[in-house]
Amino acid sequence: MTLTPARTAATPFPDGFLWGASTTAHQIEGSNVNSDWWRKEHDPPAKIAEPSLDACDSYHRWEQDMDLLAELGFTDYRFSVEWARIEPARGYFSRAEIAHYRRMVEGAIVRGLRPMVTLYHFTIPQWFADLGGFTADGAVALFARYVEECAPIIGEGVTHVGTINEPSVIAAMAGLANRGEQGFPPAGLPFPDEETMHALIAAHHTTNRAVRAINPDIHVGWTISNQVYQALPGAEEVTAAYRAPREDVFIKAARGDDWIGVQSYTRTKIGADGPVPVPADAERTLTGWEYYPEAVSRAIRHTAELTGPSTPLIVTENGIATGDEQCRIDYCAGALDAVAACLKDGIDVRGYLAWSALDNYEYYEYYEWGTYKATFGLIGWDRETFVRPPEPAAHWLGGLGRERVLPRL
Repeated sequence: MTLTPARTAATPFPDGFLWGASTTAHQIEGSNVNSDWWRKEHDPPAKIAEPSLDACDSYHRWEQDMDLLAELGFTDYRFSVEWARIEPARGYFSRAEIAHYRRMVEGAIVRGLRPMVTLYHFTIPQWFADLGGFTADGAVALFARYVEECAPIIGEGVTHVGTINEPSVIAAMAGLANRGEQGFPPAGLPFPDEETMHALIAAHHTTNRAVRAINPDIHVGWTISNQVYQALPGAEEVTAAYRAPREDVFIKAARGDDWIGVQSYTRTKIGADGPVPVPADAERTLTGWEYYPEAVSRAIRHTAELTGPSTPLIVTENGIATGDEQCRIDYCAGALDAVAACLKDGIDVRGYLAWSALDNYEYYEYYEWGTYKATFGLIGWDRETFVRPPEPAAHWLGGLGRERVLPRL
């Protein structure tokens, strides 16, 4: 089956533009038994819909995954290393796991994929969670020590390293936990835990220095969840006040970094009383989010406005949960039109990485993991055999990478 968007490709993208797909360890590797999320998934009071279990077994099948991405035409692959595997007990660092992730880096390079490595993507070791996470005494130093131990993984051949993925979501989840609440609201992010917010920013800055000490040629940044807050008439001040602690503080913390990751999927409208739920008649994705391909453009422009021209931007996540491949292609085409418009306007966008390379363990209640039904993947997989057939969107998007063009405006 061949599907195409309702536009033709004609706008070249810059030399060296990152063209790839993203994943994270816990959502694809499987059997991440020493992580805080593994424990949560198996805790009945947490009411998680289903545990991650084997996921798509990418821990053992990463070579197949990279082979597919390279064959499809992608040039970049963003994946994370799992702290809970590397340091399963405090102060014990697994040389076998470090060697495993180093093989992944080398495997990507051999296949012509530039590896972008994320050091912390939502999951932490159970022992670190038991200490109190990033707000515990000495937590930032413990995280920095873990990063230093990752030197054999990232020291050679890795040009881009992300320190922390979506700190705004982590701080929001901490805020929920402190208030004894579960589940995100139907629109917008909960108010973040301020202590966690400041701890994550401190950890990011400390990790920046730690990574540069490993190799000063590595480009270091972090990746931000952009909710694309849009003010309804008369709600401009309310929107700015709502957005500041939930997003802007983390974007501003990236000033002076080598790059910042923009991650967007939909928008959040803000009225006089706060976030406005998505209308019942709006087109939605499998996560319940509004179908809104233009989100990435607004996220890029807002991020660039806050960081200034000295901080390059990379779209490190953008995609759609759907079972309709024509819908996925149309969404990505619309998003890429928006990226091309940003480039045309002189914004320094260095790459586009789709979320996600594979169907994975995903959201079932806004920002809670717990289902395999929300299919974001360019590559599907069979839950019995783990056979991995690329979807039509994967061939289309990978083909754009080979042709070195963006969709026509």
